[in-house]
Amino acid sequence: MIGLNLCPFAAGPYRDNRVYFCVTEQRTAAGLLDALRSELVDLYAADPLQRETTLLIHPWALADFVAYNDFLEVCDAAIRDLGLEGELQVASFHPQYQFADTQPEDIENFTNRSPYPMLHLLREESVERAIAAAGDTEQICNRNIRTLRELGHSGWQRLWRD
Repeated sequence: MIGLNLCPFAAGPYRDNRVYFCVTEQRTAAGLLDALRSELVDLYAADPLQRETTLLIHPWALADFVAYNDFLEVCDAAIRDLGLEGELQVASFHPQYQFADTQPEDIENFTNRSPYPMLHLLREESVERAIAAAGDTEQICNRNIRTLRELGHSGWQRLWRD
């Protein structure tokens, strides 16, 4: 993500140690929802200079991508229920991530693939600042697809071995 600059917003918070990594042992969607709600509240309450963003990694819950993808609606509802709409949002990463209208092994899916299912909790203010600095997010997506197509599957595999 950072090395290929797939997310131009990630390097600063990571370098400044403002990314919080939370690995939950939850094994059900209900348990994951509890963990998500807790992490959303914690992130909102935290000083952004100390904790800009949270990666909620859940290796035991929602291993199936379709179930995971459906759970994203639950994430949005949790944000609304907590009164955090306009404050926080969730980005999604999964080992079998697949965009609509693609085949499972199309390289563009790898922009959102991760070793484990995870929910990336983001501050809206941070996203807006990053977009203002980096430009149109559609251009970023298109650049990422070009980067991965140039890299190809063999190049992607080498990154994981190295």
